[in-house]
Amino acid sequence: MNKIYLCFALLLVFSCKEVKEVKEVKEVKEVVVTEVIDPNYNPEAKLLELGIELNTPSAPVANYVNAVRTGNLIFLSGKGPRKADGENITGKVGTDLTIEQGYEAARITGINQLSVLKAELGNLNKVKRIVKVKGMVNAATDFTDQPKVINGYSDLMVAVFGDKGKHARAAVGMGSLPSNIAVEIEMIVEVQD
Repeated sequence: MNKIYLCFALLLVFSCKEVKEVKEVKEVKEVVVTEVIDPNYNPEAKLLELGIELNTPSAPVANYVNAVRTGNLIFLSGKGPRKADGENITGKVGTDLTIEQGYEAARITGINQLSVLKAELGNLNKVKRIVKVKGMVNAATDFTDQPKVINGYSDLMVAVFGDKGKHARAAVGMGSLPSNIAVEIEMIVEVQD
């Protein structure tokens, strides 16, 4: 009987030791990561340097909003190339417009999207990253240079935000766009909390 008690006691001692070792392994130290802000990052000053003036964003033309924020992401609705005089750049790239004219239409659309973003944030310095751009080009059926057109938008984002302006992107051709606009572009942006 003493042997049974002795075995039971040894089993209990070893079990407690294993539980203690498992408990020690489960302890995890929390690591806090702090973000380093580049003192040279100033999209607002870059816009002034580039001579770009942002306008009041145009109102949505249907049942939607210009931007939706969820967490630290802002999803911007598609915008087109509305010039400062209120007129749109219209026509199909490849028949009515050249690649260069399409590029300029995409750049103007970028300025319009920056106007929406500034209205949403108050200050473009709060932008952490341009995440994704979806560029749609009103193009002739045989036109295949959509990326060259949407570069007008992408080049502007990099000019304003530097490396934070580099983004994932799609550049696709469409048979038509609303009001025959040359391009329509959407954007997803990561912002500071």
